[in-house]
Amino acid sequence: MPATKAAKRANGFVVTDLIDPMEARAIAEGTHGDPFSLLGGHKRKAGYVVCAFDPGAEQMAVLTGKNKVTPLLPVPEASGVFVGRLSRKAAYRLQGSAGDQSWTHGDAFRYGPVLGALDLHLISEGTHRRLWQALGAHVLCHEKTDGTHFALWAPNARRVSLVADFNHWDSRRHPMRSLGSSGVWEIFVPDVGEGTVYKYQIIDAEGHALPLKADPVGFGSEHPPQTGSVVRDLAGHQWQDEHWMDNRGPAQTIAAPISIYEVHLGSWRRIPEDGGRRLSYLEAADVLVDYAVDMGFTHLELMPVSEYPFDGSWGYQPVGLYAPTIRFGPPKEFRALVDAAHGKGLGVLMDWVPGHFPTDAHGLGSFNGTALYEHADPREGFHRDWNTLIYNYGRSEVANYLVANALYWLREYHIDGLRVDAVASMLYRDYSRDAGEWVPNHLGGRENLEAINVLQRMNEVVYGECPGILTAAEESTAFPGVSRPTDHGGLGFGFKWNMGWMNDTLEYIQHDPIHRKYHHHQMTFGIQYAFSENFILPISHDEVVHGKGSMLAKMPGDEWQRFANLRTYYGFMWTHPGKKLLFMGCEFAQVAEWNHDVSLDWHLLDQDLHRGMQSLVRDLNGLYRDLPTLHVKDCDPSGFRWLDLNSAAESVYAFARFGNPEDPPVVVVCNFAPVERPQWRVGLPRPGHWQQILNSDSEKYGGGGRSQDLSILTENLSWQECEQSAILTLPPLSTMVYRFEQ
Repeated sequence: MPATKAAKRANGFVVTDLIDPMEARAIAEGTHGDPFSLLGGHKRKAGYVVCAFDPGAEQMAVLTGKNKVTPLLPVPEASGVFVGRLSRKAAYRLQGSAGDQSWTHGDAFRYGPVLGALDLHLISEGTHRRLWQALGAHVLCHEKTDGTHFALWAPNARRVSLVADFNHWDSRRHPMRSLGSSGVWEIFVPDVGEGTVYKYQIIDAEGHALPLKADPVGFGSEHPPQTGSVVRDLAGHQWQDEHWMDNRGPAQTIAAPISIYEVHLGSWRRIPEDGGRRLSYLEAADVLVDYAVDMGFTHLELMPVSEYPFDGSWGYQPVGLYAPTIRFGPPKEFRALVDAAHGKGLGVLMDWVPGHFPTDAHGLGSFNGTALYEHADPREGFHRDWNTLIYNYGRSEVANYLVANALYWLREYHIDGLRVDAVASMLYRDYSRDAGEWVPNHLGGRENLEAINVLQRMNEVVYGECPGILTAAEESTAFPGVSRPTDHGGLGFGFKWNMGWMNDTLEYIQHDPIHRKYHHHQMTFGIQYAFSENFILPISHDEVVHGKGSMLAKMPGDEWQRFANLRTYYGFMWTHPGKKLLFMGCEFAQVAEWNHDVSLDWHLLDQDLHRGMQSLVRDLNGLYRDLPTLHVKDCDPSGFRWLDLNSAAESVYAFARFGNPEDPPVVVVCNFAPVERPQWRVGLPRPGHWQQILNSDSEKYGGGGRSQDLSILTENLSWQECEQSAILTLPPLSTMVYRFEQ
């Protein structure tokens, strides 16, 4: 027998008895349509046959039992393919060698599927609420072996391969198993665990190789600008926040004092002694949490922390929707931040971005060679404002991807609520489009009915499964019922940002005081719709960037007037109906507008005026939190009454706030003119003593300390539809707050 033929013989069989050379060649070339039918161990006519592929090996063997070695024979027609026969089916490992090097590893192709029929049915149906428990990369024990299970949805792909450091990024080594009509591909890889960097190579239906894709349900990512996904084990965190989770509900209702500190983690505070680096999640768990608690805020709101490639997007163009950004640490450290906040009684909200996603090649765009997550028609699927893609909300699997993601953050990371970004862009098909550049819905209208359905479903699911959470919509139009229940035709959000109030009042406060009398209505108009939704009054990052200037820079006048104007405005905001939101730095009157690349200017707190502004915000938070009158009826018209809304020439406003019957009423008087108003009569809703509990002109805040009306007694003189009234001295540019005593 010729030597070449002898080399093909094993245990009485030749190689061609064990494997079809054409199939072996397809394995070596990465073109086999069903590699799991060939690779691994299979019962054949010739017995239990093991086939392995390792293009770096010169020899291969199977290790079974107590290191019993069974050589595998190379297939001459297919470089890197080896085949052999075992006497019986057995658990095994593979041993390879080349030159003087050798290695052993488990064989991914000897393991059966991990996902079952129910998972696949729910994924196909678009109703898998725990989608992240099926897809993504999961460290687990499968068939008595430790490793990682990888699963991906790519229904139009011809082939999907896992590529990673452990297989030298060779797409031929770990082609994945297709799970049929579900569109899901999976593979279990033994010996792979936490920290492994990976991507997917997808061959589209036409046979073209696409750019390597990150995992849409990956739980971790590489540090940008690298774009690989990273295996992260979600198990094992020992939460310490049981008391908070069991009792948070009352702290997040429309009757609760909700004052939110909006934070961009990358620029809140940096470490100058360490090259100006960002704080880590663990460092933020210490200094940021303590600061927010000291300032009296009830909640942190984190600008998007799901992974994003471009720092300049601030996170609003996410690629890794299931991965906390690695910029500040791994997922377990993000959990530690949330845990620390809860331990100090501080809620944690996060910005959530289901409205669009970037076109980066490693992301969701044309994911398996087709418009899978987005629309094929750019009139429906492309945002010109941001050069981003729009989700195809009408596709059940995509809707499920988003709804499950909202639930994921609430359940896996104990997030207390989601602020949904750019809701207006989701609600309308003609958003930022001219006539003829958009596609009407099936009824001929401009509403995006599919997006509306996704938002409603998301709210139903998260409120139904996660007691005590809240959701808030950044929605800038008059779309009805944003914060009304879905069974009443609403979108189901708990709250809505009051963009109209914000725009009107900021425009007013930027006018020179001499012109404010012509814009008096901008401060009063908001009450006409203040109770049509459950509103949050937002002064967010959007108001202090892109040339808009800081809050302090918006104020007219000299230095004293700018600070006094801002103090007066904050006093008006914190006593006006609606929950509160303030962007970081605004609390101490940052001078420069926000720059995401550098730290806030904390050194300003060395100056009295900035320190005074900080003290005012701290006291306003305390007042708002401690006085039920100022918060229990934020969303109830019976909690508000104008006392003086017509003093336009003097730029004076006065109103009363009411709580429950047992809560003493509060009266607020604002003077938005830089002149003192002596002998100013104000109607008061109850006879008796009223105590001044806050004056923005106080010297402790950097004011002039002009008001001496610390305690007033009403006179039996009817005024402003009140039977009682009193004379006050209104300091220039000031807000004064009085509480009924007896």
